[in-house]
Amino acid sequence: MTSRRDFIKKTALASAGIAVSANAVSAASYRRILGANDRVRVGIIGFSDRFRSSLAPSFAGHAKEMNFEFMGVSDIWNRRRDEAEKYFKDKESASKDFFKARNNDELLARKDVDAVIISTADFQHALHCVDAVKSGRDVYVEKPFAESLEDAKLALRTVEGSKQIVQVGSQRRSAPNYHAANEFIKSGKFGDISMVEMTWNVNQPGRWRRPELVNAIRKEDVDWERFQLNRPKVAWNPRYYLEFRLFYPYSSGIPGQWMSHQIDTVHWFTGLEAPRSVVANGGVYVWKDGRTNADTFTAVFDYGPFDNKEKGFQVTYSSRMHQAAGDVKEYYYSNGGMINLDTNQITPEGGLTAGPAKAMGMQANLLPKMELGTGGIKMETGANTGSDPMTSMHMRNWMECVRSRKEPNAPARAGFNHSVANIMATQSLHTGKRVTWDPKKTDIIVS
Repeated sequence: MTSRRDFIKKTALASAGIAVSANAVSAASYRRILGANDRVRVGIIGFSDRFRSSLAPSFAGHAKEMNFEFMGVSDIWNRRRDEAEKYFKDKESASKDFFKARNNDELLARKDVDAVIISTADFQHALHCVDAVKSGRDVYVEKPFAESLEDAKLALRTVEGSKQIVQVGSQRRSAPNYHAANEFIKSGKFGDISMVEMTWNVNQPGRWRRPELVNAIRKEDVDWERFQLNRPKVAWNPRYYLEFRLFYPYSSGIPGQWMSHQIDTVHWFTGLEAPRSVVANGGVYVWKDGRTNADTFTAVFDYGPFDNKEKGFQVTYSSRMHQAAGDVKEYYYSNGGMINLDTNQITPEGGLTAGPAKAMGMQANLLPKMELGTGGIKMETGANTGSDPMTSMHMRNWMECVRSRKEPNAPARAGFNHSVANIMATQSLHTGKRVTWDPKKTDIIVS
C-alpha cells in the first residue's frame, strides 16, 4: 500500500518528469516537497542542559500550532538517550514512536526525520551542522556556530551551497527590542556609532561544572572517539566531556558562550562582517579548579569599513565569572546619546550639550528619549534566563521559515560573522598579540 507521504513524493517527482520509486527518494528531495499540512518531524542532536532548559520548552510552546514534533534523539552517552526517552514520554511535543540513536549517523540515516536541533558541545556545532545539511535536513544549531575558522568556513560553504533552512541560536535577532534598536540605527537617526560597551558578569563557582556527573560517567557508556571529532586525540577525560566549556579547544569559554550573543548584535546593526582588529586579555584568577579557559576576560575591538580607516568605532567587552556587579549590559553610544539595551531606552545621556558645542561653534546634538518596542514582552538579558521569551520567539521564527522556506533571522552567515569575532579574540587571548582580519583572504593574521 502506498502511504500519503510516498504518494506526495511520487506525484511531485512525476510532475517534474522524473520517474523514481518511493524508496529511492532521498531526504534532500523530500525536504523540498514537504506539504504545507505535513507534520515536520524533528530529531534532537545532543540532549544537553541547554536543550532541556530552554530549547525543548520553546519548541513545545509552538509545536501543536505549527504541526511539529520531536521524533527521536541522537546522543553518544547512553544515559542521555534514556533521559530523553523518559523526558518525552507522554509529552504532546514528541511522537509515540520516539527513537533513540547511538549517534548522528543512525539518526540521519532514517527517512522520517525532516529537521534537527543541534545542541552538542561548542566545538561540535559546525561539523554536526555540516552533516545534517548534507543529509538534506533543516537545522537549528546552537551558538557559537563554530570554534575554529576552518570549521566555520566549511559550515558556511555547506549551508550556502544548499537549499536548507539553518537558524543559528543567536536569539537576540528575534527579539522586538533588538529589532527596534537595529531599525533606529539603520535609519540614521542615531548617528554614527562611536563606541559600544558590553559586559556579562556572574558570581558562580559552579557555572559549567558538573562534579556529580563527572564522578558518575563511565568511558564504556560514551563514544569518546566520536566525541573528539577533529580535535587532537587524547585519553578519556570525563571533565572534557561534561565540562567542555572550561577547556580549550573544546570551547573558548566566555567568548563562545557569552560574547557570541552580544558581539553578534554589532554585526547585525552595522552590516560589518568582522572586526578589523582585536586585543584581548584575561586568565584564571579566582576559580582554580583545573580549568584552562579564563574566568576573567576583556577584549577591545576596532570595527569599521576595511576600505576606510578614518571611519569606525570601538567595542569593549568584559566578562567575569567571580563577581556579579554590573550583570549583563549592552550600551551603544553616538555623539548624541545612547541606546541602553538593559533598560530598552534611547536617551540623550552623554550627548553633546549646548555649552560645549557653542564653545566650538557647533550645535547641540541630543537624541530624543524613546522607549524601544518590546511588543509587550518582558525581555530578559541576564545570564540565568532559562527558557526566556527571546528563545521562544527565535524557535518560532525557525519553524515558520522551515514552512515558508524564507531566510531565518539568524542565518549561517550571521553565525560565521560572530564566530570570526570570537575566534579572533580567543587567538589574541592565547597569544598575547593583536589579531587582525584580512577580508580579501578571509583569514586571521596574528601580529
